[in-house]
Amino acid sequence: MLIVKKRKAALNGLKTDKTMLQNIVKITEEVHSISDIDILLDKILFEVRRFTNAEAGTIFLAEDDKLRISYTQNEILFAGDMSRKYKYLNKTIPLDEKSMAGFCAVNGEMLNVRDAYRISKRCKYSFNRKFDEASGYRTRSVLTIPLKNPHKRITGVMQIINARDHNGKAAVFDEKDALYVGYFANDASIAIERARETRKMILRMLKMVELRDPKETGGHVNRMGAYAVEIYHQWAKERGFPPELIRRYKDKLRIAAMLHDAGKIAISDKILKKPAKLEPDEFAVMKMHTIYGYRLFSSEDSEVDAMAAEIALHHHEKWDGSGYPGKQKNLWKMSGVEPGPGKENIAIPVTGRIVAIADVYDALISNRIYKNAWSEDRVLDYLKTNAGSHFDPEVVDVFFKIYDIIKGVRDSYKEEEKKGEEVFSK
Repeated sequence: MLIVKKRKAALNGLKTDKTMLQNIVKITEEVHSISDIDILLDKILFEVRRFTNAEAGTIFLAEDDKLRISYTQNEILFAGDMSRKYKYLNKTIPLDEKSMAGFCAVNGEMLNVRDAYRISKRCKYSFNRKFDEASGYRTRSVLTIPLKNPHKRITGVMQIINARDHNGKAAVFDEKDALYVGYFANDASIAIERARETRKMILRMLKMVELRDPKETGGHVNRMGAYAVEIYHQWAKERGFPPELIRRYKDKLRIAAMLHDAGKIAISDKILKKPAKLEPDEFAVMKMHTIYGYRLFSSEDSEVDAMAAEIALHHHEKWDGSGYPGKQKNLWKMSGVEPGPGKENIAIPVTGRIVAIADVYDALISNRIYKNAWSEDRVLDYLKTNAGSHFDPEVVDVFFKIYDIIKGVRDSYKEEEKKGEEVFSK
């Protein structure tokens, strides 16, 4: 009788393993379909935490002699306040053996620590409790996995924190967790490398625009992408959209929103760099950047390009129909495009309505060569006052619901020359 029970248990284990492997293959396929690095890291962490029933996790990406926090999730710390995740982004730790993440990266070895507070003094690595003390969190079990590219070079490190049993009580990561996560990490690393290269290529292209237009900084375009996906996420969630559909849409939106002003590459320096308000004839030329952007990305072969074209064309349209470039019969007319009657209300795609408020908010609250930043109260009052005229009132409502997240984004993606390095280790 005992032998029969053992055989049944073994068979059940094999079935579970087979199901899990099938799930990993399915999720791997989904991961490789994601283009944007931030959406990708979010998906990877979510799925790995679901495998292991872990309450938190962080992905560090390697940069020279540092590991940079590129994405983080925490069901306890961020519950009810998703803006807190931006507080930790872009912080760095040294790439050495003194921390768990650093040791994992230097040696290319997985670490499975049962309790971060009870690491042997004989180990080269230790746990810095300052993070826990500052946040009120308690780190226990930690599984740290190296992320390697196909050439075995370290891309980064994934750290999964605080395993739980099926009753939600504290547990440790077992061998099966390590096996599955290690297997998944190999494929995830390849997807991360590709997405990082995609982001670098986009930022390189936008750097060309920045050389032409001082307003189009790296900080601005990164904020635009983050603002847009956070606003869309709340807007879509309130409408009951399926989570996976929201994630796929955000993947395209993040990249497309960053490219909203790429059409300015075709506008003359005399206009782009003028440190004063534009004259009517100059503003008429500036309006063409929406159409140039549309022409640049108009494509039937790429969903990202199609969304980028849509945003470029519509992000200066206004809810009441007073925006530009308005309704056009021929967007490819080479002799010039005359402003048409503005599109209004839901005739403006939701992408354009979202990027419109994000763009105006960032422009007003930031310094420009032709103006100083407005005060926060003045900016928020402007957005409220213009709900229903310039902006979709529902999008304005969503913006204010997640304003703590918006501020977190703004603080996380400051202009490079103003950003100081902050270091802590885990």
